[in-house]
Amino acid sequence: MDIRQITPAFAVSPQIRPGDVAALAEAGFTAVICNRPDDEVSGEETSASVRSACEAAGLSFHMIPVSHSGPTEELIGRQRQAIDSASGPVFAYCRSGTRSCHVWALGRAGEMSTDDIIAAGARGGYDLSPMRSTLDAVAAHRSG
Repeated sequence: MDIRQITPAFAVSPQIRPGDVAALAEAGFTAVICNRPDDEVSGEETSASVRSACEAAGLSFHMIPVSHSGPTEELIGRQRQAIDSASGPVFAYCRSGTRSCHVWALGRAGEMSTDDIIAAGARGGYDLSPMRSTLDAVAAHRSG
């Protein structure tokens, strides 16, 4: 498992399996977000399999599937709520971690500066700089 820390309270990774969940609990994560739709996976990679392992380990699980067409405002809001309501650090995953990082970034636009969001993504190995104008637009929209 390739955990990529974005902020002290949020990390992402490529696809996980139920056997990875114990390590997430040991690392101090309290919630898991699946951003990968089930129609992209099979077997033990389905959200139901990972959810079951999370529940057995005492972690909350949130299914917030983001298709390759991109996140909607509703999905961004659901992810932001899942992160903000968690009792501790949150871990999100998708095929590569990129969608999870992008949804986080869009959810933080207006709360954090665009430069800070891009720097946080870079710390995790994700280049968010192509999103700069979108993040700025989202921040301006949220500020009214």
